[in-house]
Amino acid sequence: MKKIGIIALTLFMHCVFAQTNRFVYQVTMKPDASDKNDIKTENAYLDISAEKSIFYSENRIKRDSIIQATIQSGGARGFNRDQMQNLRSIINYSIEKDKKDQKIIFKDRIGRDVYTYEEDRPLNWKIMPETTKIGEYKVQKAETDFGGRKWTAWFTTDLPYQDGPYKFGGLPGLIVKVEDDKGEYSFDLMKNYKIADFPTLNQFGNTIKVKRTDYIKQQKKFMEDPMAFMSQGGSMRIGGNRGGGNPADMRKRMEERVKDEAKKNSNPIELQ
Repeated sequence: MKKIGIIALTLFMHCVFAQTNRFVYQVTMKPDASDKNDIKTENAYLDISAEKSIFYSENRIKRDSIIQATIQSGGARGFNRDQMQNLRSIINYSIEKDKKDQKIIFKDRIGRDVYTYEEDRPLNWKIMPETTKIGEYKVQKAETDFGGRKWTAWFTTDLPYQDGPYKFGGLPGLIVKVEDDKGEYSFDLMKNYKIADFPTLNQFGNTIKVKRTDYIKQQKKFMEDPMAFMSQGGSMRIGGNRGGGNPADMRKRMEERVKDEAKKNSNPIELQ
């Protein structure tokens, strides 16, 4: 009888992990260092299978679908600018966790290319005795220092995943909520459901593998001279040149826009 129970449990766990499970987190951010009253909120997906998990913006997959549909239609309809504007995201990165090799792969666009690196800093959690309930889940408290911030997480063993949003994971259960002590970033689990498989995330431009420290250097260079990244190789045109116009004026407008966006994202989730 005991053997039957073990076999049944094994089959149950196999069925659980044979599917891809999507966890939807509400991400609350204060990305502008000069205006802490500017609070941004958007949803992000954590898709988990037995082999890996991927964390990315909900708006990204919606935007990718529109781009793909437009390309497949030959671009005849053109992009709906208002629709694309509404799907803009602060979460431009994606994070893949390889369960087998215990690697965390970070990808982010800088200018025309995608830079990717393997996270080289371990998460050292301190599990606290404090427990409470968030929604339907019994959760336990854990704390860590990461990326220049102090983080408090609440994880549940009700779900069989040692994972969480962003780069967080490695606790004895799924992270239901995690926030920094300044209240500038928080991730809150809203709901979960099963999906057929991981979606395909479009990646335009080249993919460049670097070390994390080199990625930070490239980010800094981008802040100082964004247009140098947007025009590398001469193959990237932003916004096109519909109706003509002075190229110098267009470049100036694009540069102002990129710098303005950089200012609005001057309080990153990782401070160091």
